[in-house]
Amino acid sequence: MIEINLLPGKKKKAPGAGMKISMPDFKGLIAQVKDPWLIGAIGAWVVVGGGGALLFITDRARLAAAETRLENVRTEKRRYDIVIAQKRQAEKVRDSLLYEINVIKGIDADRYIWPHVLDQATKALPPYTWITSIQSVSTLVAPGQGAAAANGPVTVERDSTGAPSVRVSIRGRTVDIQAYTTFLRQLAASPWFTDVTPASSQTVIEADRPVTEFNVTISYRIADSVYIRTVPLVQSVR
Repeated sequence: MIEINLLPGKKKKAPGAGMKISMPDFKGLIAQVKDPWLIGAIGAWVVVGGGGALLFITDRARLAAAETRLENVRTEKRRYDIVIAQKRQAEKVRDSLLYEINVIKGIDADRYIWPHVLDQATKALPPYTWITSIQSVSTLVAPGQGAAAANGPVTVERDSTGAPSVRVSIRGRTVDIQAYTTFLRQLAASPWFTDVTPASSQTVIEADRPVTEFNVTISYRIADSVYIRTVPLVQSVR
């Protein structure tokens, strides 16, 4: 059979020469839908589906960020737990050292009472004045030690602050009554003494000379730290 092309320049393609893909006609489909409720339901489902997908993606991003922050917080917590444990251990060591230091201070406060009393009383003596006796008038003998402890170690009374409270009686003699008042004034100026009270004074004969015999009571107290000077027991000499 012979075919004649009456339209020059155009060739008729043979069927099946190429693959054809055609998109559905949405306009035609929409035009065929006449029910407005169906169109609204479809639109609602599209909006709900899109919103749900958006919320899912957003929640996943927030969850990932929250998990990252949680891991960072856990890391910081482990680090701070170590620091807190070290701090508590240091506080235990500090409290132990403070307790030992307070015990040592308490022992030293009782042990050095009489050296301070003798040192300050000697420094307060004016010329031509001497001390005949110094004794405590307000210390307590430890219970159960009896008379043997009266000449040995004693338990010192303490005031409301816990400091030793010791009353000391000083007996002495002087050849000048003005020296006696000077002695009282210098005792009152000592940072280790308080409540300096003249108990009695009288004239007595010593070595064929009239002298003034006096009795003074004082209270011992621990001086301020500015008046305390410590020196090492062993010092190297070069």
